Order: sequence, then C-alpha cells, then structure tokens
Amino acid sequence: MAEGSPKVTIPESFQFQVSSSDIADKRYKWEPMQDDLESGNLNFPVVLVQIPMFNEREVYKLSIGAASNLSWPADRLVIQVLDDSTDPAIKQMVELECQRWASKGINIRYQIRENRTGYKAGALKEGLKRSYVKHCEYVCIFDADFQPEPDYLRRAIPYLIHNPDIALVQGRWRFGDCSCYSCMRVMM
Repeated sequence: MAEGSPKVTIPESFQFQVSSSDIADKRYKWEPMQDDLESGNLNFPVVLVQIPMFNEREVYKLSIGAASNLSWPADRLVIQVLDDSTDPAIKQMVELECQRWASKGINIRYQIRENRTGYKAGALKEGLKRSYVKHCEYVCIFDADFQPEPDYLRRAIPYLIHNPDIALVQGRWRFGDCSCYSCMRVMM
C-alpha cells in the first residue's frame, strides 16, 4: 500500500471470498443494531436508499422490492427511485411500482428530472437536493439491478455509527460479474 493511501477494512460480517492478504486489521468497532422497546426506533438512524434507473424494464420490480424489504424500521427509511428513463412506458411502470409499495406503507419517492445532466451521478446529486433528505443521516446507493439481502443495512450501518472516521462502507453483491453497493455518511 502506498504511503498516504487510505486503509481499507473489509467487515467480517460481509460474507464473500477474500485472500488473507486482503483482510485488514480489526481496529474498527462493530456492534449489531438492537431493537429497543423503550426508545422504539430512535436508536436507528434515518437512512436514504437511492436507486438510480434508466430504462430498467427487466429489473425495476426486483430492485424496488429488495429495497422495500430491507429489515430497517419503516419510519427510519426513505427509498428514492431516481428515474431517468426515456421510454414513457417504462417510466409509467416504475412509477406504478413505487405507488404499489407506497400503498403498503413504504416511504418511497419516485423522482424524475427534465434532463439527464451528469447521468447516474447527476441523478444521485439531484436526489440529495430534495427537502425530505435533510433529516437522513446516511445514504445507501443500490444500482437498479442490485438485490441486497434484507439485513444489509443492519450489517453496514453499525460501522458508520461506531467509527466516525469511516465515510463509506461497501459490500459485495454477485450477479454475473461482480458488482457492489455502498452506504455512506451524509456530509451536507
């Protein structure tokens, strides 16, 4: 590792293959998120899940469903579907899927833009400008074809909570080629 390069830690709770030379020291604290009857959901931070999409006919239901099924308190989770689709039929399908989950009590927001400036990164940036995002403490980004395990946030967020020097936790997800998704600390 080059001098001055940031140190990368791979959490043990993320189950994937790494070589022994890839495993970093265990200097980061991790404690599981606990349900607490007295404080209710207040010990869980508010998390924004962003899902950028562009004409995702084949996977939009799977990704929205996976995000909606995360095991995180519903009142502490905001799902933001950032749809840059150019096909009106796909836009309508994605919007209807968001409405379907919203009718089940999921805090899901369907967002579109007038232009595709910055492509996916531009959509993510625009999504952070929404007024309802201001109370979110962490941001999690899932690509449109990601289907995280329901406990992903319960495994990732504790690293950010207990280690203020960590700004990003990235976990692996396998679908054909290796892909990944991230949770990060909101710095606004």
